[in-house]
Amino acid sequence: MKKYKACQSCGMPLSKDELGGGTEKDGSKSTKYCSHCYINGDFTQNITAMEMQKFVQNHMMENMKMPKFLASFLLEASQS
Repeated sequence: MKKYKACQSCGMPLSKDELGGGTEKDGSKSTKYCSHCYINGDFTQNITAMEMQKFVQNHMMENMKMPKFLASFLLEASQS
């Protein structure tokens, strides 16, 4: 099974996840998603990929004080 460095939903580095990653239905740790996005085999937010991108962009601008152009650039770079 492939182990990812960043959450495949929000892009957060999995090494920064305070719970060590999300969980699958059987209780095992997810190697793909963080604990903010994925718990017990289900996504925590019922939103589309585009809505998640906007959520992450807003988080970077508001909480991390990142300029909009940089937040947009990082989101686009993570998709390629």
